[in-house]
Amino acid sequence: MITKNKISEYKHEPFMDFSLKENKQSFEEALRLVDSQLGKEYPLIIGGERIITDEKIISINPANKEEVIGRVSKANKELAEQAMQAALSMFETWKKEDPEARADILFRAADIIRKRKHEFSSYLVKEAGKPWKEADADTAEAIDFLEFYARQMLQLKDGIPVLSRDGEINKYNYIPLGVGIIISPFNFPLAIMAGTAVAAIVAGNTILLKPSNNTPVVAAKFVEVMEEAGLPKGVLNYIPGSGAEVGDYLVDHPKTRFVSFTGSREVGCRIYERAAKVHPGQIWLKRVIAEMGGKDTVVVDKDADLELAASSIVYSAFGFSGQKCSAGSRAVIHQDVYDEVVAKVIALTRTLSVGNPEDMNTYMGPVIDKASFNKVKKYIGIGKEEGRLVAGGEGDDSKGYFIQPTVFVDVDEKARLMQEEIFGPVLAICKARDFDHMLEIANNTEYGLTGALISNNRDHIERAKEEFHVGNLYFNRGCTGAIVGYQPFGGFNMSGTDSKAGGPDYLILHMQAKTTGEQLR
Repeated sequence: MITKNKISEYKHEPFMDFSLKENKQSFEEALRLVDSQLGKEYPLIIGGERIITDEKIISINPANKEEVIGRVSKANKELAEQAMQAALSMFETWKKEDPEARADILFRAADIIRKRKHEFSSYLVKEAGKPWKEADADTAEAIDFLEFYARQMLQLKDGIPVLSRDGEINKYNYIPLGVGIIISPFNFPLAIMAGTAVAAIVAGNTILLKPSNNTPVVAAKFVEVMEEAGLPKGVLNYIPGSGAEVGDYLVDHPKTRFVSFTGSREVGCRIYERAAKVHPGQIWLKRVIAEMGGKDTVVVDKDADLELAASSIVYSAFGFSGQKCSAGSRAVIHQDVYDEVVAKVIALTRTLSVGNPEDMNTYMGPVIDKASFNKVKKYIGIGKEEGRLVAGGEGDDSKGYFIQPTVFVDVDEKARLMQEEIFGPVLAICKARDFDHMLEIANNTEYGLTGALISNNRDHIERAKEEFHVGNLYFNRGCTGAIVGYQPFGGFNMSGTDSKAGGPDYLILHMQAKTTGEQLR
């Protein structure tokens, strides 16, 4: 066994410094390797069996629509049922596997990905359109999840101490739930996909993995790693397919024990509603773990460091083209410093380079697909009615789905641009009268995921800790970039079930507690 025993040993995977020549060269070599693998066919994997279907998901490069990343077999209801049966059968064995052995598989998988880090990041560049630094951070986070959850399982394997009276022995242990459905998003196609999958697996469950149809190749490469790391056949079943067909079928299935979903509010609420219904043959209430997005705010106080404020706003808004549930898509600025901060935001936004993410110097690549491009363009049109366009506003989908980082100012706090999740590079800026007004605006959406306050006023910081109602709140930094184990991530209200990924209680969501009491004779 290669088990590492204490969570105190955990340190997050470092980010790569691409200003160093050797790092730049090794990443370029990895990009060439991935280029040589483009267009390959990827099968479903059900109970360890590789299944090729006639119907395919064609994964394309969002920065170059003519480039096919891979052709991925597409599951249907019949194959989804086959996968369910494989997972049910394997659960009877896997739930009894030593937790240390399950953790060791995660440690081995982390080591494999670490050795192939640039290769995985290059797939993220190609399939998700991530610039180098964003791709590197995604891969690092995937490694972090594997390492962190393995250690968490080692802490939980013997349960939690409870009291016993004289003459009795009481124990409180966690046992696996059963078969889970993992529905993962395109925006962190390695980190979130891997994290949600292995949290369920290391807790003793078997899973059906349905990744985003935009990024199924990254998921297929991860499944290969888990096989190489020694995961038994049938624990992880890889079944990309239609959400309306495969997704709904499995969410409704009476043998589904839990659903772990990351995606939009609309789809998350639909899953939550469907999962609540008890179907014939179902003997439990399904558990739903959902992370559903946000409308996140960077708040700038009148005594803030204004350079820090501008950079926090811009990089929170436009990292990975704003396609993060944590993205700071709106800024609320005190009226006394409003004009100065807006000027700095405009100037900084205009320095951002937009283009092919394969170029190391590109800050912002494309949005993920045509539907996203059209949605963002629609919101830019709305923004022109609701505010004043001061940067960007243009898009070009002739080769890839590129949209310039776009800034609207003087937007009303109740405007659609301030209320609705766009999931693209569009920033709305609103003026506030005073700190009370700032907090009022910060809390005026149906979401509650992330937020940031840029301030040097200690009283205001302390008030924000109590009154700024989000799951992840940051001071004097941007509102994106939570680190596994350091800033457990998950939000309130319509941002989801506040399931804190990378936190001390996340694995417990994938298990159920069992109390045993023995009377001594």
